[in-house]
Amino acid sequence: MQPLSEFMQRLEDLTVKASQIDKELFETYNVKRGLRNQDGSGVLVGLTNIGDVVGYKKKDNVITPSEGRLFYRGINVEDLVHGYQKDNRHGFDESVYLLLTGKLPCKNDLDLFSTYLAGIRDLPNGFVNLILSFRGKNIMNMLARSVLVMYTQDDEAENYSHINLLKQSLNLIAKFPIIAAYVYFGFRHTYQHKSLIFRHPDPTLSTAENFLYMLKGEDYSKLEADILDLALVLHAEHGGGNNSTFATRVISSSGTDTYSAISAGLGSLKGFLHGGANLQVEEMMRDIKKNVKDWKNKNEVLGYLLKILKCEAGDGSGKIYGIGHAIYTLSDPRSILLKDKARDLAESKGKADEYQLYETIEELAPEAFAKFKGDNSKVISANVDFYSGFVYKCIDIPKELFTPIFAIARMAGWCAHRLEEVTFSSRRIIRPAYKNIFGRVDYVPLEERD
Repeated sequence: MQPLSEFMQRLEDLTVKASQIDKELFETYNVKRGLRNQDGSGVLVGLTNIGDVVGYKKKDNVITPSEGRLFYRGINVEDLVHGYQKDNRHGFDESVYLLLTGKLPCKNDLDLFSTYLAGIRDLPNGFVNLILSFRGKNIMNMLARSVLVMYTQDDEAENYSHINLLKQSLNLIAKFPIIAAYVYFGFRHTYQHKSLIFRHPDPTLSTAENFLYMLKGEDYSKLEADILDLALVLHAEHGGGNNSTFATRVISSSGTDTYSAISAGLGSLKGFLHGGANLQVEEMMRDIKKNVKDWKNKNEVLGYLLKILKCEAGDGSGKIYGIGHAIYTLSDPRSILLKDKARDLAESKGKADEYQLYETIEELAPEAFAKFKGDNSKVISANVDFYSGFVYKCIDIPKELFTPIFAIARMAGWCAHRLEEVTFSSRRIIRPAYKNIFGRVDYVPLEERD
Protein backbone atom coordinates (compact mmCIF):
# COMPACT_ATOMS: atom_id res chain seq x y z
CA MET A 1 0.00 0.00 0.00
CA GLN A 2 1.20 3.50 -0.81
CA PRO A 3 2.64 5.35 2.26
CA LEU A 4 0.25 7.93 3.72
CA SER A 5 2.71 10.80 3.15
CA GLU A 6 2.98 9.99 -0.55
CA PHE A 7 -0.79 9.64 -0.80
CA MET A 8 -1.32 13.04 0.83
CA GLN A 9 1.23 14.60 -1.52
CA ARG A 10 -0.63 13.14 -4.49
CA LEU A 11 -3.93 14.46 -3.11
CA GLU A 12 -2.35 17.88 -2.76
CA ASP A 13 -1.06 17.82 -6.33
CA LEU A 14 -4.45 16.72 -7.64
CA THR A 15 -6.39 19.38 -5.75
CA VAL A 16 -3.99 22.11 -6.86
CA LYS A 17 -4.37 21.00 -10.47
CA ALA A 18 -8.16 20.72 -10.12
CA SER A 19 -8.30 24.30 -8.82
CA GLN A 20 -6.59 25.86 -11.82
CA ILE A 21 -8.63 27.99 -14.23
CA ASP A 22 -7.31 29.58 -17.39
CA LYS A 23 -7.29 33.33 -16.72
CA GLU A 24 -8.22 34.08 -20.34
CA LEU A 25 -11.59 32.40 -19.77
CA PHE A 26 -12.58 35.18 -17.39
CA GLU A 27 -12.44 37.60 -20.30
CA THR A 28 -14.05 35.11 -22.69
CA TYR A 29 -17.12 34.81 -20.47
CA ASN A 30 -16.96 38.43 -19.21
CA VAL A 31 -16.65 37.25 -15.63
CA LYS A 32 -16.40 40.00 -13.03
CA ARG A 33 -13.54 38.58 -10.96
CA GLY A 34 -13.84 39.68 -7.36
CA LEU A 35 -17.10 41.39 -8.37
CA ARG A 36 -14.96 44.01 -10.10
CA ASN A 37 -15.43 45.58 -13.52
CA GLN A 38 -12.55 45.65 -15.99
CA ASP A 39 -11.61 49.16 -14.85
CA GLY A 40 -11.36 48.00 -11.23
CA SER A 41 -14.58 49.58 -10.03
CA GLY A 42 -17.07 47.48 -8.10
CA VAL A 43 -19.97 45.66 -9.73
CA LEU A 44 -23.25 47.13 -8.52
CA VAL A 45 -25.08 44.34 -6.67
CA GLY A 46 -27.29 46.16 -4.20
CA LEU A 47 -28.65 49.38 -2.75
CA THR A 48 -28.10 50.79 0.73
CA ASN A 49 -28.99 53.83 2.82
CA ILE A 50 -26.11 53.38 5.26
CA GLY A 51 -22.55 54.13 4.15
CA ASP A 52 -21.13 55.66 0.99
CA VAL A 53 -17.49 55.42 -0.05
CA VAL A 54 -16.38 57.94 -2.68
CA GLY A 55 -12.93 57.74 -4.23
CA TYR A 56 -13.33 58.50 -7.91
CA LYS A 57 -15.70 59.90 -10.50
CA LYS A 58 -16.96 57.74 -13.34
CA LYS A 59 -18.44 59.18 -16.52
CA ASP A 60 -18.79 57.46 -19.90
CA ASN A 61 -16.87 54.50 -18.46
CA VAL A 62 -13.88 56.73 -17.70
CA ILE A 63 -12.65 56.86 -14.10
CA THR A 64 -11.25 60.14 -12.80
CA PRO A 65 -9.45 60.16 -9.42
CA SER A 66 -10.90 62.38 -6.70
CA GLU A 67 -10.29 63.14 -3.06
CA GLY A 68 -11.75 60.41 -0.89
CA ARG A 69 -14.90 60.99 1.11
CA LEU A 70 -16.81 58.72 3.47
CA PHE A 71 -20.43 59.31 4.42
CA TYR A 72 -22.45 57.79 7.27
CA ARG A 73 -26.15 58.14 6.42
CA GLY A 74 -25.29 61.05 4.13
CA ILE A 75 -23.14 62.88 6.68
CA ASN A 76 -19.48 63.41 5.82
CA VAL A 77 -17.40 61.56 8.41
CA GLU A 78 -15.01 64.50 8.51
CA ASP A 79 -17.87 66.75 9.66
CA LEU A 80 -19.03 64.12 12.15
CA VAL A 81 -15.55 63.82 13.68
CA HIS A 82 -14.89 67.55 13.80
CA GLY A 83 -18.33 68.07 15.36
CA TYR A 84 -17.85 65.86 18.39
CA GLN A 85 -14.16 66.77 18.76
CA LYS A 86 -15.16 70.45 18.93
CA ASP A 87 -17.40 69.53 21.88
CA ASN A 88 -14.46 67.64 23.46
CA ARG A 89 -16.38 64.38 23.71
CA HIS A 90 -16.17 60.90 22.25
CA GLY A 91 -18.21 60.12 19.15
CA PHE A 92 -18.51 56.34 18.82
CA ASP A 93 -21.94 56.02 20.49
CA GLU A 94 -23.24 58.88 18.35
CA SER A 95 -21.90 57.16 15.23
CA VAL A 96 -23.57 53.87 16.19
CA TYR A 97 -26.89 55.66 16.74
CA LEU A 98 -26.55 57.41 13.37
CA LEU A 99 -25.73 54.19 11.50
CA LEU A 100 -28.63 52.27 13.06
CA THR A 101 -31.33 54.95 12.95
CA GLY A 102 -30.36 57.17 10.03
CA LYS A 103 -30.33 60.38 12.08
CA LEU A 104 -28.13 62.20 14.58
CA PRO A 105 -29.44 61.95 18.15
CA CYS A 106 -30.41 64.98 20.21
CA LYS A 107 -28.54 65.28 23.50
CA ASN A 108 -31.29 63.56 25.49
CA ASP A 109 -31.51 60.63 23.07
CA LEU A 110 -27.72 60.28 22.98
CA ASP A 111 -27.57 60.21 26.78
CA LEU A 112 -30.33 57.57 26.91
CA PHE A 113 -28.61 55.52 24.19
CA SER A 114 -25.20 55.63 25.89
CA THR A 115 -26.77 54.74 29.23
CA TYR A 116 -28.57 51.78 27.65
CA LEU A 117 -25.36 50.45 26.06
CA ALA A 118 -23.41 50.92 29.30
CA GLY A 119 -26.08 49.01 31.20
CA ILE A 120 -25.76 45.87 29.06
CA ARG A 121 -21.97 45.75 28.65
CA ASP A 122 -21.10 43.35 31.45
CA LEU A 123 -20.94 39.61 30.82
CA PRO A 124 -22.44 36.78 32.91
CA ASN A 125 -19.84 34.93 34.98
CA GLY A 126 -20.59 31.63 33.28
CA PHE A 127 -20.00 33.19 29.88
CA VAL A 128 -16.71 34.72 31.01
CA ASN A 129 -15.44 31.38 32.28
CA LEU A 130 -16.45 29.72 29.02
CA ILE A 131 -14.69 32.14 26.69
CA LEU A 132 -11.58 32.07 28.89
CA SER A 133 -11.38 28.34 28.18
CA PHE A 134 -11.16 28.81 24.40
CA ARG A 135 -7.90 27.87 22.75
CA GLY A 136 -6.53 29.12 19.48
CA LYS A 137 -3.61 31.10 18.13
CA ASN A 138 -5.74 33.76 16.48
CA ILE A 139 -8.13 35.72 18.65
CA MET A 140 -10.51 36.36 15.75
CA ASN A 141 -11.52 32.72 15.66
CA MET A 142 -12.18 32.76 19.38
CA LEU A 143 -14.27 35.90 18.99
CA ALA A 144 -16.36 34.24 16.29
CA ARG A 145 -16.88 31.28 18.59
CA SER A 146 -17.87 33.65 21.41
CA VAL A 147 -20.54 35.21 19.21
CA LEU A 148 -21.93 31.77 18.39
CA VAL A 149 -21.98 30.95 22.11
CA MET A 150 -24.12 34.07 22.61
CA TYR A 151 -26.71 32.30 20.44
CA THR A 152 -26.95 29.48 23.00
CA GLN A 153 -27.54 31.99 25.80
CA ASP A 154 -30.25 33.92 23.97
CA ASP A 155 -33.73 32.49 24.60
CA GLU A 156 -35.01 34.64 21.71
CA ALA A 157 -32.21 33.75 19.29
CA GLU A 158 -34.71 32.56 16.66
CA ASN A 159 -37.11 35.46 17.14
CA TYR A 160 -36.92 37.44 13.90
CA SER A 161 -39.10 40.39 14.89
CA HIS A 162 -37.44 43.71 14.17
CA ILE A 163 -37.37 44.80 17.82
CA ASN A 164 -35.64 41.57 18.80
CA LEU A 165 -33.09 41.87 15.99
CA LEU A 166 -32.39 45.42 17.16
CA LYS A 167 -31.92 44.27 20.76
CA GLN A 168 -29.53 41.55 19.59
CA SER A 169 -27.58 44.13 17.59
CA LEU A 170 -27.26 46.51 20.54
CA ASN A 171 -26.25 43.63 22.80
CA LEU A 172 -23.48 42.66 20.40
CA ILE A 173 -22.26 46.24 20.00
CA ALA A 174 -22.19 46.78 23.77
CA LYS A 175 -20.67 43.46 24.83
CA PHE A 176 -18.19 42.81 22.04
CA PRO A 177 -15.42 45.11 23.38
CA ILE A 178 -15.66 43.32 26.74
CA ILE A 179 -15.59 39.92 25.05
CA ALA A 180 -12.50 40.95 23.07
CA ALA A 181 -10.70 42.00 26.24
CA TYR A 182 -11.53 38.78 28.10
CA VAL A 183 -10.61 36.59 25.13
CA TYR A 184 -7.26 38.36 24.99
CA PHE A 185 -6.73 37.74 28.72
CA GLY A 186 -7.31 34.03 28.13
CA PHE A 187 -5.00 34.06 25.11
CA ARG A 188 -2.27 35.85 27.04
CA HIS A 189 -2.58 33.45 29.99
CA THR A 190 -2.42 30.39 27.74
CA TYR A 191 0.31 31.35 25.28
CA GLN A 192 2.29 34.03 27.09
CA HIS A 193 1.93 32.55 30.59
CA LYS A 194 0.86 35.85 32.09
CA SER A 195 -1.47 36.19 35.04
CA LEU A 196 -5.16 36.83 34.54
CA ILE A 197 -6.32 40.32 35.44
CA PHE A 198 -10.05 40.92 35.54
CA ARG A 199 -11.73 44.30 35.42
CA HIS A 200 -15.43 44.88 35.00
CA PRO A 201 -16.60 47.60 32.60
CA ASP A 202 -17.23 50.99 34.14
CA PRO A 203 -20.63 52.41 33.08
CA THR A 204 -19.32 55.97 33.41
CA LEU A 205 -16.69 55.47 30.71
CA SER A 206 -17.02 55.62 26.93
CA THR A 207 -16.42 52.55 24.76
CA ALA A 208 -12.82 53.59 24.04
CA GLU A 209 -12.11 54.45 27.67
CA ASN A 210 -13.64 51.18 28.84
CA PHE A 211 -11.54 49.12 26.47
CA LEU A 212 -8.33 50.83 27.61
CA TYR A 213 -9.40 50.55 31.26
CA MET A 214 -9.96 46.81 30.93
CA LEU A 215 -6.57 46.36 29.28
CA LYS A 216 -4.47 48.78 31.31
CA GLY A 217 -6.44 49.88 34.34
CA GLU A 218 -6.26 53.66 34.77
CA ASP A 219 -2.87 53.83 33.05
CA TYR A 220 -4.00 55.62 29.90
CA SER A 221 -4.09 59.24 28.83
CA LYS A 222 -6.92 61.37 27.49
CA LEU A 223 -5.09 61.59 24.16
CA GLU A 224 -4.89 57.80 23.95
CA ALA A 225 -8.62 57.45 24.65
CA ASP A 226 -9.45 60.21 22.17
CA ILE A 227 -7.49 58.64 19.32
CA LEU A 228 -8.88 55.15 20.03
CA ASP A 229 -12.40 56.62 19.93
CA LEU A 230 -11.50 58.26 16.60
CA ALA A 231 -10.26 54.92 15.25
CA LEU A 232 -13.53 53.26 16.28
CA VAL A 233 -15.59 55.95 14.54
CA LEU A 234 -13.52 55.70 11.35
CA HIS A 235 -13.76 51.89 11.21
CA ALA A 236 -17.47 51.64 12.08
CA GLU A 237 -18.77 51.49 8.51
CA HIS A 238 -17.45 51.38 4.96
CA GLY A 239 -20.31 50.67 2.60
CA GLY A 240 -22.09 47.45 1.74
CA GLY A 241 -19.40 46.21 -0.64
CA ASN A 242 -16.48 45.71 1.74
CA ASN A 243 -15.79 42.01 2.16
CA SER A 244 -16.94 41.49 5.75
CA THR A 245 -20.11 43.56 5.40
CA PHE A 246 -20.99 41.86 2.13
CA ALA A 247 -20.41 38.49 3.81
CA THR A 248 -22.76 39.53 6.61
CA ARG A 249 -25.42 40.58 4.10
CA VAL A 250 -25.02 37.39 2.05
CA ILE A 251 -25.49 35.23 5.14
CA SER A 252 -28.38 37.40 6.37
CA SER A 253 -30.16 37.04 3.03
CA SER A 254 -30.53 33.33 3.67
CA GLY A 255 -32.79 34.00 6.66
CA THR A 256 -30.35 32.80 9.29
CA ASP A 257 -29.92 34.18 12.83
CA THR A 258 -28.00 37.29 13.88
CA TYR A 259 -25.13 35.41 15.51
CA SER A 260 -24.43 33.24 12.47
CA ALA A 261 -24.37 36.30 10.21
CA ILE A 262 -22.04 38.28 12.49
CA SER A 263 -19.65 35.33 12.89
CA ALA A 264 -19.34 35.29 9.09
CA GLY A 265 -18.31 38.94 9.17
CA LEU A 266 -15.67 38.12 11.78
CA GLY A 267 -14.33 35.29 9.66
CA SER A 268 -13.95 37.65 6.72
CA LEU A 269 -12.35 40.41 8.76
CA LYS A 270 -9.68 38.02 10.03
CA GLY A 271 -8.18 37.82 6.55
CA PHE A 272 -4.86 39.61 6.02
CA LEU A 273 -6.30 41.32 2.91
CA HIS A 274 -9.03 42.90 5.05
CA GLY A 275 -8.89 43.50 8.81
CA GLY A 276 -5.44 42.02 9.22
CA ALA A 277 -3.82 44.52 6.86
CA ASN A 278 -2.44 46.78 9.63
CA LEU A 279 -0.54 43.80 11.02
CA GLN A 280 1.09 43.41 7.61
CA VAL A 281 2.01 47.12 7.73
CA GLU A 282 3.63 46.67 11.13
CA GLU A 283 5.68 43.69 9.92
CA MET A 284 6.76 45.67 6.86
CA MET A 285 7.75 48.67 8.95
CA ARG A 286 9.77 46.47 11.30
CA ASP A 287 11.67 45.17 8.29
CA ILE A 288 12.20 48.67 6.86
CA LYS A 289 13.45 50.07 10.17
CA LYS A 290 15.89 47.18 10.42
CA ASN A 291 17.31 47.53 6.92
CA VAL A 292 17.17 51.26 6.15
CA LYS A 293 20.04 52.85 8.04
CA ASP A 294 19.13 56.52 7.57
CA TRP A 295 15.37 57.01 7.90
CA LYS A 296 15.68 60.63 6.76
CA ASN A 297 17.49 59.72 3.53
CA LYS A 298 14.68 59.68 0.98
CA ASN A 299 16.86 58.06 -1.70
CA GLU A 300 17.67 55.17 0.63
CA VAL A 301 14.02 54.76 1.62
CA LEU A 302 12.90 54.89 -2.02
CA GLY A 303 15.51 52.32 -2.99
CA TYR A 304 14.27 49.91 -0.34
CA LEU A 305 10.64 50.39 -1.38
CA LEU A 306 11.66 49.42 -4.92
CA LYS A 307 13.32 46.30 -3.53
CA ILE A 308 10.06 45.43 -1.79
CA LEU A 309 8.12 45.83 -5.04
CA LYS A 310 10.65 43.63 -6.84
CA CYS A 311 10.17 40.92 -4.18
CA GLU A 312 13.81 41.38 -3.15
CA ALA A 313 12.95 42.60 0.35
CA GLY A 314 10.18 42.43 2.91
CA ASP A 315 8.04 39.30 2.96
CA GLY A 316 8.58 38.59 -0.72
CA SER A 317 4.99 39.46 -1.68
CA GLY A 318 5.95 42.52 -3.72
CA LYS A 319 3.45 44.62 -1.77
CA ILE A 320 3.88 47.89 0.07
CA TYR A 321 1.23 47.30 2.69
CA GLY A 322 -1.09 50.14 3.65
CA ILE A 323 -0.71 51.88 0.29
CA GLY A 324 -3.57 51.80 -2.23
CA HIS A 325 -7.26 51.00 -1.90
CA ALA A 326 -9.99 49.39 -3.98
CA ILE A 327 -11.99 52.63 -4.12
CA TYR A 328 -9.95 55.54 -2.77
CA THR A 329 -7.50 57.09 -5.21
CA LEU A 330 -6.13 60.53 -4.28
CA SER A 331 -6.76 60.08 -0.57
CA ASP A 332 -8.41 57.97 2.13
CA PRO A 333 -10.29 60.39 4.43
CA ARG A 334 -9.92 57.98 7.35
CA SER A 335 -6.16 57.99 6.96
CA ILE A 336 -6.04 61.80 6.89
CA LEU A 337 -8.08 62.11 10.09
CA LEU A 338 -6.13 59.40 11.91
CA LYS A 339 -2.76 60.69 10.72
CA ASP A 340 -3.50 64.14 12.14
CA LYS A 341 -3.94 62.70 15.65
CA ALA A 342 -1.15 60.15 15.20
CA ARG A 343 1.36 62.99 14.93
CA ASP A 344 0.40 64.34 18.37
CA LEU A 345 0.42 60.85 19.85
CA ALA A 346 3.87 60.07 18.40
CA GLU A 347 5.33 63.26 19.86
CA SER A 348 3.87 62.49 23.29
CA LYS A 349 5.41 59.01 23.17
CA GLY A 350 8.85 60.06 21.91
CA LYS A 351 8.26 58.38 18.56
CA ALA A 352 8.43 61.44 16.32
CA ASP A 353 11.27 59.94 14.23
CA GLU A 354 9.29 56.77 13.60
CA TYR A 355 6.22 58.79 12.66
CA GLN A 356 8.34 60.78 10.22
CA LEU A 357 9.43 57.53 8.58
CA TYR A 358 5.76 56.66 8.01
CA GLU A 359 5.20 60.05 6.40
CA THR A 360 8.26 59.58 4.20
CA ILE A 361 7.06 56.19 3.00
CA GLU A 362 3.58 57.59 2.35
CA GLU A 363 5.18 60.34 0.26
CA LEU A 364 7.54 58.07 -1.70
CA ALA A 365 5.35 55.00 -2.27
CA PRO A 366 3.55 56.44 -5.35
CA GLU A 367 6.92 57.32 -6.90
CA ALA A 368 8.21 53.82 -6.17
CA PHE A 369 5.15 52.27 -7.86
CA ALA A 370 5.57 54.53 -10.89
CA LYS A 371 9.25 53.60 -11.29
CA PHE A 372 8.54 49.90 -10.78
CA LYS A 373 5.68 49.84 -13.31
CA GLY A 374 7.28 52.31 -15.70
CA ASP A 375 3.94 54.12 -15.64
CA ASN A 376 2.79 56.97 -13.44
CA SER A 377 -0.86 56.90 -14.50
CA LYS A 378 -2.08 54.90 -11.49
CA VAL A 379 -3.04 57.11 -8.54
CA ILE A 380 -2.53 55.61 -5.09
CA SER A 381 -2.43 56.90 -1.53
CA ALA A 382 -2.09 55.63 2.04
CA ASN A 383 -5.16 53.87 3.43
CA VAL A 384 -6.33 53.80 7.04
CA ASP A 385 -4.38 50.60 7.79
CA PHE A 386 -1.11 52.42 7.17
CA TYR A 387 -1.38 54.48 10.36
CA SER A 388 -3.80 52.46 12.54
CA GLY A 389 -1.26 49.84 13.63
CA PHE A 390 1.24 52.57 14.51
CA VAL A 391 -1.41 54.30 16.61
CA TYR A 392 -2.31 51.11 18.48
CA LYS A 393 1.36 50.38 19.11
CA CYS A 394 1.85 53.88 20.55
CA ILE A 395 -1.07 53.22 22.92
CA ASP A 396 0.64 49.94 23.96
CA ILE A 397 -2.19 47.81 22.60
CA PRO A 398 -0.87 44.31 21.83
CA LYS A 399 -0.81 43.34 18.17
CA GLU A 400 -3.18 40.43 18.82
CA LEU A 401 -5.92 43.02 19.38
CA PHE A 402 -5.34 45.13 16.25
CA THR A 403 -7.94 43.28 14.18
CA PRO A 404 -10.37 42.77 17.09
CA ILE A 405 -10.45 46.56 17.51
CA PHE A 406 -11.51 46.78 13.87
CA ALA A 407 -14.26 44.27 14.66
CA ILE A 408 -15.39 46.22 17.74
CA ALA A 409 -15.93 49.24 15.50
CA ARG A 410 -17.35 47.47 12.45
CA MET A 411 -19.91 45.61 14.56
CA ALA A 412 -22.02 48.76 14.22
CA GLY A 413 -21.87 48.68 10.43
CA TRP A 414 -22.49 44.95 10.23
CA CYS A 415 -25.59 45.22 12.42
CA ALA A 416 -26.93 48.20 10.49
CA HIS A 417 -26.51 46.37 7.17
CA ARG A 418 -28.05 43.18 8.55
CA LEU A 419 -31.10 45.11 9.73
CA GLU A 420 -31.39 46.75 6.33
CA GLU A 421 -30.96 43.43 4.50
CA VAL A 422 -33.64 41.57 6.44
CA THR A 423 -36.04 44.52 6.68
CA PHE A 424 -36.14 46.01 3.21
CA SER A 425 -34.30 43.62 0.92
CA SER A 426 -36.09 41.89 -1.92
CA ARG A 427 -36.24 38.86 0.40
CA ARG A 428 -34.31 36.92 -2.19
CA ILE A 429 -31.24 34.99 -1.18
CA ILE A 430 -28.05 36.46 -2.64
CA ARG A 431 -26.89 33.94 -5.22
CA PRO A 432 -24.55 35.09 -7.99
CA ALA A 433 -23.92 32.75 -10.91
CA TYR A 434 -20.76 30.75 -11.64
CA LYS A 435 -20.00 29.38 -15.12
CA ASN A 436 -18.81 25.78 -15.06
CA ILE A 437 -15.97 25.22 -17.53
CA PHE A 438 -15.00 21.65 -16.67
CA GLY A 439 -16.92 20.06 -19.51
CA ARG A 440 -18.55 16.63 -19.49
CA VAL A 441 -16.88 13.25 -18.92
CA ASP A 442 -18.18 9.69 -18.83
CA TYR A 443 -18.49 7.73 -15.61
CA VAL A 444 -15.90 4.93 -15.35
CA PRO A 445 -16.55 1.86 -13.15
CA LEU A 446 -14.19 1.48 -10.19
CA GLU A 447 -12.42 -1.62 -11.53
CA GLU A 448 -11.58 0.15 -14.81
CA ARG A 449 -10.02 3.29 -13.32
CA ASP A 450 -6.28 4.01 -13.31
